[in-house]
Amino acid sequence: MKKLFVGSLPPTTTEESLQELFSQFGTVRSIKLIKDLFSGSCKGFGFLEMEGHEARAAIAGLDGKSFEGNLLKVKFEEERPRGHRGRRR
Repeated sequence: MKKLFVGSLPPTTTEESLQELFSQFGTVRSIKLIKDLFSGSCKGFGFLEMEGHEARAAIAGLDGKSFEGNLLKVKFEEERPRGHRGRRR
């Protein structure tokens, strides 16, 4: 099972629309769409889980492609060290 990062999503994106988009490359095991706490709209990114070969096919097929007017960024999620919370100086 591989976890994918999907970025540059429009605010109107729903879990259903991501499911539909990625299911053409295989079975989507889980979706976590990051939403704004107050408005409930998509914050522009999310995470999906797919089998390895299906995830690679999704990256090849969707990275840089247009989705509702935005060019998607699709890649494997990068592992971060425990306790890492962003770029603070």
